[in-house]
Order: sequence, then structure tokens, then C-alpha cells
Amino acid sequence: MAVFKRKHKVSSQISRIEALKCTPIKNVHVKETRLENGAVLLTYPVAMRPWITGLIRRFGGHSERTFTRKLQLDDLGTHVWDLIDGINTVQKVIQRFAEKYQFHLKEAEVSVTRFLRELGRRGIIGLQ
Repeated sequence: MAVFKRKHKVSSQISRIEALKCTPIKNVHVKETRLENGAVLLTYPVAMRPWITGLIRRFGGHSERTFTRKLQLDDLGTHVWDLIDGINTVQKVIQRFAEKYQFHLKEAEVSVTRFLRELGRRGIIGLQ
């Protein structure tokens, strides 16, 4: 009789409590530009998919070229961006955001964590 071992997937997700204790850090390759209205414009490098790189090389292009994207933050996003200093934890960013805009703590947590998750997905920030 054969015995099958079930392979357990190792989850790369962390708990909510662990995530709130993390410190967000800005990617050093992201260029920050202050606009006249006080908002922030972020210019960040974009990693190309390997198949696109192969296609570019096949047609005589240089795949080493760096592609960038831009993201303009609104007032709320700019405030959160300014709080990302390598010292403030996610929890502290949420608290300060809630205080400034007079949000309930839970509402601020949902908004800030979604925003930070999106910045992380784009490679603009990381968590330490």
C-alpha cells in the first residue's frame, strides 16, 4: 500500500498583528517629485516579464533598457507617503493618518493598508 504525503504550502502571508508591527521602507530607486499643489509624483522602475524581454531581443532591441511608470498621489496618499520614513511602523502610520483626517481607527487601517499593499505590489515600498 502506497503512502502519499501531502505537501504543505508554505504561506508567505503574515498575520495582521505582525503586519502592523512592520516598518514600511521606500524603494531607493523610486524618484519623488513634489508638485506645486503639494502632491507627490512617484517615478518607479518596472520589471518586464521575461517573455517580453525575449521578444524585444528577438526583434533587435535592447532589453537592458529600464522602463518607468509614474504614480501621482492625492492628498491622503501624499500624507501616508510622508509618514513612511523607515522609523514609523504601519500601526503608527495608521494612527497618525486617523488623527489628521479624523477617521475611525478601523477605517484608517483599511484605507492605509490597502494603499501600502498597492505600493508594495508595484515595488515602490517594502516592509521590514
